[in-house]
Amino acid sequence: MLCLFLSGGENLLQRILAVSEVNQFIKQIIEDEPLLSSILVRGEISNYKVYPSGHHYFTLKDGQSALRCVIFAGATRYLRFRPENGMKVVAAGKISVYPRDGAYQLYCTRLVSDGVGDLHIAFEQLKQKLYAQGLFAPEHKKPLPLYPRCIAIITSPAGAAVHDMIRILRRRYPLSKVVLLPVRVQGAEAPPEIAAAIRYANRHKLADVLIVGRGGGSIEDLWAFNEEVVAQAIYDSDIPVISAVGHEPDVTISDLVADRRASTPSNAAEIVVPDQAELRRKLETLAARMIKTQQHKIEVYSHRLRELQRKRVLSDPMAFLQDRSMQLDLTQEKLVSAMQRHLEQSTRRFTHAAAALDAMSPLRVLHRGYCVAQKEDRTILRSSQQAEVGERVTLHLAEGSLQCEVMKRGEDHEKSDL
Repeated sequence: MLCLFLSGGENLLQRILAVSEVNQFIKQIIEDEPLLSSILVRGEISNYKVYPSGHHYFTLKDGQSALRCVIFAGATRYLRFRPENGMKVVAAGKISVYPRDGAYQLYCTRLVSDGVGDLHIAFEQLKQKLYAQGLFAPEHKKPLPLYPRCIAIITSPAGAAVHDMIRILRRRYPLSKVVLLPVRVQGAEAPPEIAAAIRYANRHKLADVLIVGRGGGSIEDLWAFNEEVVAQAIYDSDIPVISAVGHEPDVTISDLVADRRASTPSNAAEIVVPDQAELRRKLETLAARMIKTQQHKIEVYSHRLRELQRKRVLSDPMAFLQDRSMQLDLTQEKLVSAMQRHLEQSTRRFTHAAAALDAMSPLRVLHRGYCVAQKEDRTILRSSQQAEVGERVTLHLAEGSLQCEVMKRGEDHEKSDL
């Protein structure tokens, strides 16, 4: 559509554009600019959101301006860390216009940390997450067996690390059986293979202890041991796990989750088994100590035997019986003497009691010339008033008795003929 405008006496012929045409025109201009088709932008993340579609939306800002950004779901697989608000990053992508809103934004394809590597950030983020879940808790660490009968090594069969471990294990403790579970230790396929090998060893109870690791390399080479799937498999393992990844300065998530961390694969082989030479020395020391102890016991018992040999009870067995026979005679003599004394004392007491009883006996009175008068009902007469004149009474004498009849009753002793 063409329109004619009069301005200051001039005739201008100008085309009228729709809003969408303007946005498309600007989009084309921006996309045709080589500088904006592949650009790196440094800034601070804010308003970071993840939508159900899988797209990530955020804003990059500095002290003066802000730039809207988007990461489509297909590009999120390149993220090595979880972006957070306030994080300083460098975003790679292109500038284009979203025609519907007429707003330009950065279509981000890669996102890296500014100053600190994205792998380092990913490591710290996963470390904090697993720490909060308790995967590093000391109380979950299992002790290593002192004398493992079987050791399973989960590593690459082509690396030098596995050969070093097998060589050290055979030299230090050849009694242990070594099982190799070959896995890839680098690349996208490595983490699920390592985790699957750990679960397989537990499911079939292949070993008493597991060694999981590889030789040294860059952080990218060792990254398989910083994946959550490997950390979770180590944590869930019922078999104790030794993590042996890289060299001493290399610390991975696997090292933090494992029951024991080895500085190198060779160090893992030294940790997992005792040294046979050291065991021999200990056994020799124990044997010498046992011999010395037994020799001391023999000396003590020999001394006791010599002491017993000098005792009379063993040199002259009958002497013991003779001594006891003499003791028995003495005891018998003491018992007889005590019994005699007891009988004498009892006899004296009896004689004294009999004499006292005899003195109190009424028969003794009768022997002195007295008698006892008794009525027919056997009542003892103690007074003349108890008998009537003409009543029959019995007089008991010392020898015999008399049947009498009361002729007269006296009143008192003075009137009696006695």
